[in-house]
Order: sequence, then C-alpha cells, then structure tokens
Amino acid sequence: MQLLHTLCRLAAPAGNEASLSHFVQRYVTEQKASWRVQPKMLVGAEFQDCILLVFGTPQTAIFAHLDSIGFTVRYGQQLVRIGGPAVQTGYRLVGEDAQGPIDCTLTVDEQTGALSYEFNREIERGTELTFHCDFRETETTVQSCYLDNRLGVWNALRLCETLENGIIAFSCWEEHGGGSVAYLAKYIYEHYGVRQALISDITWVTEGVQAGQGVVISLRDSLIPRRAYVDRIRLLAREAGVAHQLEVEGSGGSDAKELQHGAQPWDWCFVGAPEEHVHTPDELVHKADIYSMLRLYQVLLEKL
Repeated sequence: MQLLHTLCRLAAPAGNEASLSHFVQRYVTEQKASWRVQPKMLVGAEFQDCILLVFGTPQTAIFAHLDSIGFTVRYGQQLVRIGGPAVQTGYRLVGEDAQGPIDCTLTVDEQTGALSYEFNREIERGTELTFHCDFRETETTVQSCYLDNRLGVWNALRLCETLENGIIAFSCWEEHGGGSVAYLAKYIYEHYGVRQALISDITWVTEGVQAGQGVVISLRDSLIPRRAYVDRIRLLAREAGVAHQLEVEGSGGSDAKELQHGAQPWDWCFVGAPEEHVHTPDELVHKADIYSMLRLYQVLLEKL
C-alpha cells in the first residue's frame, strides 16, 4: 500500500496533472526492468500530460485517469469547484502559490452554499486547492482522499508487472468534463488497431453493491456499453473464479463517455472497486475489492 499512499499524497486536480504524470513516468522508468515485458512509453506535447504504455502486441486498452477533484481560488476568498467534490465547513485544503505553501479551511455558507476559505492571507487567484491527505490503513480497508482515481492508477501500475500484451492509457480531465480520451483513443485505434477497452476507475457502494464482496463489473451507468462485450467479461470473471459484483446505475460516467461518443468503434466496460464516502477526504475501499480488481484485470488482459 506504500505506492497507493504516495499516489494519494500527490496533488493533481483536473487541468494540473503534471506532478502525477511526472511521478508515473519516473516510476515506470525505474521499475520496468523487473517487469515481464518492457513497454514503450509514449509521452510528449501531442499527449499533453497523458501517458501511453504499450506492451507487446496489444488487443485491449486500459484507461485510468490521473486527475482528481478539487477547488480553484477565485476572487477574494471565493472558491470554485473542480469536478464534483463534497463540501463541508471545516475540510482541510492544501496547495501552494507564489507566496508559499497553503494549509487552509473550507467554509460553506449555510444560506447560499457559496464556498470560501479561511487562511491568514489572501491566496492568489487561480491557485488550485485539494483535500489534505490523511491516509489510513487497517487490516481490511484503506481510507484517504483521492482513492478515486489513484486506486485505478495503482491497479494499472501493478498490472504492468505481469502484463505481456496491452496498452495502458493514463488520461487527464476526467473529473471535469474529460477531453483527453478522445485523442488518446484516436491515436491508439489508428496506430495499433485496438478497439476494446477497460475503465480502471472507482465506483460507489450502494444498496446493490457492497464493500468486501468483490470488484464491480458495471452493466451500465448514464451510458450503456455493448452487451456482447460486457457478457464476455462476465464469463471470464466467472470462469476464473474472481469475486465480483454487477452494477446497474442510471447516472454517473467515466472516461468511457469519450469512447462511446467517439468516431471509432470502441467496446468498453467499467471494472473497478466500490468505495464509500465518494469525493470526500475520507473515501473508503475494502482491500478484498482492491485485490479482486487487480486479479480480474490480470485475467482479462490475458483472455480478452
């Protein structure tokens, strides 16, 4: 869990993912010698802060978004949401501007819902603030801010250790409207002919999805994937004996929305662990679900 702890501590709100992107690039460079297959790492201006890792002869791509929710300092002491963070007076926010480090407190106006901060000075406008990381681990659970989607990134990096054929795409902006998956999907399709994807992301604990019961295979959210592809994934999960749950929702979305709306014929399926306290500083995931998520990805990348 040390890698996950490190990932959660790195600030990477949507639009400012550079620090996490650089960490992932360094991690890949340092660790790849011990992996079963050496990937080709594609980075640069044409990918902005995104990263593509290409292993062997790929048939499936994994999309894991680097970014998180957060806040942008407006004028005076006003804050604007990045994505959809939960808000509560007293949440501890951190960041940095030209004057130095920031450790301040979120304030929510009870009447208007307006967001502001309490700090000993005015913070420069445009500064991004994120939840302070309080990483807590027990024998059965992990709790921290930004498990969505640092856990999806962790899953992808751990998968690299044994992956022989496949593409891992680390995307940006997912929490605030997306935008990067469209050009990543186009590049992958045109250069490698890959058109089936898995979304390595985190979903919710609900009345039908329980913590500790296994990784979630989503049958639908606000979008509907092609049933034939999802059924293949369900069959492989059953045959491998990996603990899993089925999710049916009418709202929510992921990087899949850009695959669904794109010009290429992508198949996709959201496969991820469920969490409690979504988009708060206290996101909670059961370790059994984390490990079944990694195990299922190992099976799917071999069999799909």
